[in-house]
Amino acid sequence: MAESKIKEAEVETTEATVTEEAPKVSESQKNPEQFLKEFNWHNYEEGIEQVDDKKLEEFEKLVKENFVDTLDDEVVTGEVIHITDRDAIIDINAKSEGVISLNEFRYNPNLKVGDKVEVLIDVREDATGQLVLSHRKARVIKAWDRVNAAHENGEIVNGFVKCRTKGGMIVDVFGIEAFLPGSQIDVKPIRDYDQYVNKTMEFKVVKINHEFKNIVVSHKALIEADIEEQKKEIIGQLEKGQVLEGVVKNITSYGVFIDLGGVDGLIHITDLSWSRINHPNEIVDLDQKLNVVILDFDEDKSRIQLGLKQLTKHPWEALGDTVKVGDKVKGKVVVIADYGAFVEVEEGVEGLIHVSEMSWSTHLRSAQDFVSVGDEVEAVILTLDREERKMSLGIKQLTPDPWTDITTKYPVGSKHKGIVRNFTNFGVFVELEEGIDGLIYISDLSWTKKIKHPSEFCNVGDELEVVVLELDVEGRKLSLGHKQTTDNPWDKYEKDFAIDTTHTGKVSDIVDKGATVEFNEDIVAFIPTRHMEKEDGGKLKKGEEAEFKIIEFNKEFKRVVASHTAIFKEEEAANVRAAAKKAEAAAAEAKPTLGDANDALQALKDKMEKNNK
Repeated sequence: MAESKIKEAEVETTEATVTEEAPKVSESQKNPEQFLKEFNWHNYEEGIEQVDDKKLEEFEKLVKENFVDTLDDEVVTGEVIHITDRDAIIDINAKSEGVISLNEFRYNPNLKVGDKVEVLIDVREDATGQLVLSHRKARVIKAWDRVNAAHENGEIVNGFVKCRTKGGMIVDVFGIEAFLPGSQIDVKPIRDYDQYVNKTMEFKVVKINHEFKNIVVSHKALIEADIEEQKKEIIGQLEKGQVLEGVVKNITSYGVFIDLGGVDGLIHITDLSWSRINHPNEIVDLDQKLNVVILDFDEDKSRIQLGLKQLTKHPWEALGDTVKVGDKVKGKVVVIADYGAFVEVEEGVEGLIHVSEMSWSTHLRSAQDFVSVGDEVEAVILTLDREERKMSLGIKQLTPDPWTDITTKYPVGSKHKGIVRNFTNFGVFVELEEGIDGLIYISDLSWTKKIKHPSEFCNVGDELEVVVLELDVEGRKLSLGHKQTTDNPWDKYEKDFAIDTTHTGKVSDIVDKGATVEFNEDIVAFIPTRHMEKEDGGKLKKGEEAEFKIIEFNKEFKRVVASHTAIFKEEEAANVRAAAKKAEAAAAEAKPTLGDANDALQALKDKMEKNNK
């Protein structure tokens, strides 16, 4: 109809043109000068004939009434007027129809003639004069309009979950792919994303990035809106001691989160069971329904503390009256500390075995040396406080106290063998048997060695022979000695190295103010500097062998002092004394006596008398 109107208008316009041209031609033939004078040079230069203004106005009116304004990138509604094997012919009430490939209608296999469809005017006329349309682009533009409107107005939209992707799901909303984060699927953590694939769900558009054409939707936002109403109702009715039904929402190492119907509460691991547990999953499972009691909550009731074990009677209250101090009980080790081990004798009832009650030994050790977690042990009840719910146990009480007959087994002066268990700065602790420890003072380790620390003499774990020196039964103390197991070699050395005795030795070391000489493995003598002088005036050197005279011997302090100089100086003095004695003897022999003088005088008198005669 529109095309016929255009043709009629064109015919009328042509006829009008012909009608106007006829008299001009005839006039030019009749009067050329007049024709040239009135000739329209403008129409001649433009190449068109001027049409009557009334005719043009009528033509423009028909176009305006019957045809759409086919602007580029504009979405309009068209009608399917014909369908071929490959294309659909669409009439948008323009000068010509448009063609759209059926591939753009794959989502709608039931497309038929007469259907109304939205199309985008891509190009008004291509090289062949054909109107170029796009249904796919029109859908995208309209979809973005609908998405923007839904985001601005907070409307709920339907979307088809196409597939799973990293961190969430891909959802088709109005033909546009939107991202559904995993955290926005539900209010509770999702463990199986695949259960939502190929499902149509309601969503809320929460974010649009126009620059990158990204859309983020949320299903959780719709649930939260419903839950918020339930939450207000539940919170308004909360009371301490109230018992509610909940579902296990999440399990952590420190406790369990319970969904109370829109409100979350926490059961701490210590409020799950009266017994000790290592992890909450020993008691509950995910999605498990259970009853809980409200223990406490803050002022705005945003943090709710729940309890599970409080729904049952405390095990201490159920503990039988027959259980008393001195009874033997069996239990399982549940916790170990350095100071002892906790043993569960009944469910929720524990007793502490202090490390000092694990052995009669006074040598301190760790509880790990005696028991391990999970061990089944037997113990004796030492104390029992039902009000404080405390119990102390002992293992060593199951065996006799080794100190009972200590005087019989370890009398003073008896010799025994023991194991070195520990060192102190003043001595060594030796275990004679389980529960019997004795101390060897550092001065009782050796007769001859000067020991600054026991580790210089022995190692932990060594076996030593000892003698009982003292016994304190009440104080449960034993004094032991190791050196007393052998004779004191200094009794013999006192004679062998007496003062003025001479011995040969080698200078072993040069020390401050002198030197040392080792005469044997026990005797190390000190040589003062002034006693190191040799006969030639020189000094003894390290490694030089010489004779020494003992000038000091102290058995108590194991001190020996010797001198080399005293050796040759003593010989020189002896020589002087010997020479003096010899000279004195010679002089004595040469000196005349009184009798000798009288004889000489008598001989002289006789001689003189003889000459006178």
